Amino acid sequence: MPSAPSFLARIAREPLSPLRGAIRHWVLHAFPRADSGSLDYDHPHGDPGLFGPDSATWRVHSDFPGMLAGGLAALTLQTLHPLALAGVWDHSNFRGDLVGRLRRTTAFVGGTTYAPRARAEALIEHVRQIHTHITGYGEDGRPYAADDPQLLAWVHVTEACSFLQGYRRYSHVALPPGAADRYYDEVRRIAEALGARNVPACEREVAEYFRRIQPELAFTERSRVVLDLLSQVRLPVPVAGLSRDLFLHAGAALLPDWATRLLGRTSRQQRQAKLAAHALWSIAPMFRAALKDGIASRACLRMDRSPGQLLDWKPADPGLR
Repeated sequence: MPSAPSFLARIAREPLSPLRGAIRHWVLHAFPRADSGSLDYDHPHGDPGLFGPDSATWRVHSDFPGMLAGGLAALTLQTLHPLALAGVWDHSNFRGDLVGRLRRTTAFVGGTTYAPRARAEALIEHVRQIHTHITGYGEDGRPYAADDPQLLAWVHVTEACSFLQGYRRYSHVALPPGAADRYYDEVRRIAEALGARNVPACEREVAEYFRRIQPELAFTERSRVVLDLLSQVRLPVPVAGLSRDLFLHAGAALLPDWATRLLGRTSRQQRQAKLAAHALWSIAPMFRAALKDGIASRACLRMDRSPGQLLDWKPADPGLR
């Protein structure tokens, strides 16, 4: 069987129309829109949601390859925090339904980004209520709670950093000066609404945050078990193993150097990550072409904006800050 990078390099030379159709089928079967539940991204007309169409967040989160690869990178990073991992280990059904967990996370990020404000706030409140019931003790006996502001900040920063790196690596759109800081300053609203405190608001603060927290992190046997399960997950799509490996390796290419070392990733794994990153970068524009009617596009139309504007970076609207 061919490797994921060689397989995708080959299909990238196929005619565009059939390939776009295949990609669309792949995405909608792996992450069906029914998972958005009752969310209505089309109404009410003119509702900007939590961020609005001029935000950095709408742009970064509209890039499917970067978001999926970034999400997998974030999950990998999150296994390194023993207390955050303990909550997942004790209270999540990840062993039996890892795909479902990925879909629910995707639905939350999409909803809080693009849904009308009232629905986005309802999603946040729903998760806040769930967090109040997730408590326990880590392997070392320390207590944990999912609504701990520090654990909420950890989950948020790993996701935001990974999504942004995914956009930089795979979107084919160059970030203008200050755009990364805008993004971090915007998305911290979600973490703060969930209960996080002292959330980094710019690239410098994110780098400092990771520097401070590294002594608390560890690659444990639990980390290994979760990552092994992730490496074997079967998405309900064609060539499921290749699709999974492509995005897992492309996500690994987004990891910071300190995390790569802590995870003990081998030279072979790092080479695979580079090859997968190149392969995903090569076909990433086809995802955008295949998913023109996604929730980002629907949110733009709700605001009487062209979805194509998400490819352009403009000054932020002060009224939406």
